Amino acid sequence: MSQPFKTPVTPDWEALLRCIQRRGTPSRVHHIELFLDPEVQTAICDRFNVLDGLNPDDPFYEQRKQIALQSFLGYDFVRCGMDRMEMPLRQVKTDDTAELQRAGGRNYVNEQRGPITSWREFESYPWPDPNSLTTCALEWYEKNLPENMCVVGSGGFAHFAEYICWLMGYETLCVALYEQRDLVAAISDRLVELYLVVIQRILQFERVKIVWGSDDMGFRTGPLISPDDLREFVLPGHKLMAEMSHAESRPYLLHCCGKIDLIMDDLIDDVKIDAKHSFEDTIELVTDAKQSYGNRIALLGGLDVDFLCRASEDQVRARVRETLDVCMPGGGYCLGTGNSVANYIPLDNYLAMLDEGRNYSS
Repeated sequence: MSQPFKTPVTPDWEALLRCIQRRGTPSRVHHIELFLDPEVQTAICDRFNVLDGLNPDDPFYEQRKQIALQSFLGYDFVRCGMDRMEMPLRQVKTDDTAELQRAGGRNYVNEQRGPITSWREFESYPWPDPNSLTTCALEWYEKNLPENMCVVGSGGFAHFAEYICWLMGYETLCVALYEQRDLVAAISDRLVELYLVVIQRILQFERVKIVWGSDDMGFRTGPLISPDDLREFVLPGHKLMAEMSHAESRPYLLHCCGKIDLIMDDLIDDVKIDAKHSFEDTIELVTDAKQSYGNRIALLGGLDVDFLCRASEDQVRARVRETLDVCMPGGGYCLGTGNSVANYIPLDNYLAMLDEGRNYSS
């Protein structure tokens, strides 16, 4: 296996947990990502022979692949939730123009009209039965994950704002908040019922040490719906997720895109999130967030995706050092992209970010 990194890193989930809990400056940089696009994963595995020795016919090949890839890149965890929890949506498809092109194109949720715009459609929608969902991947990780790695429970749950938007269509939702608030409330309640069972089942697994909810609530200049509507239809669900996670001694992280400063105090003081993820330079630098909120929650990621797409490798490395100088002291910061490792980020820039983080010493 070839190696793009100068400094070796051994996974250490306990140190990652201490970092997120802000229990002092960590001895090294911990890296975190919500996910890597499949095309990025494939490109890295192919370039560096990460999967040598794995059998593609193994029924748990995908789990073995994630362990190999995550540990190769220097992460302390694998990400896993329930198996294949699907909720049908109305989507449009376009060609993918990224360098690591997605063969099937890119899918976008229809913003005008979703599958639920009336009570009739609400009643006929194929809501998943959370009790029928399987946990084969979690069960396998429970027995086979290396002791120095943990599972971050994430994926397929805690999408309260997103699924209210996606199931109705954003334009339909905006009208319904005036004309059909009872329908919006019914969708919100159904999501809470669904995700309550999902998180209960996830938390039964000892190797799940962190819970990571993902729910985009904003765009570049503000929240997608009013703060009061978020407090009524969205934040109570996240508060429940956080309470259940904390009852089992797991921190609750939140990925949320957009400008959400109007509800940050709600998220910190009422919902009681332990960390905030997703930062965009045009909204808020992660270094500024460290100064504003770093004594209350952990901050995750923050290297702006647009910057990573346009910058030179030297600029990426300089930005990593500048970010770590501000965010590392005291703990409560993990290095990563501002959102996720998308297939249009130059692969060498992503690897440079990781390498510079590995090399960093305060």
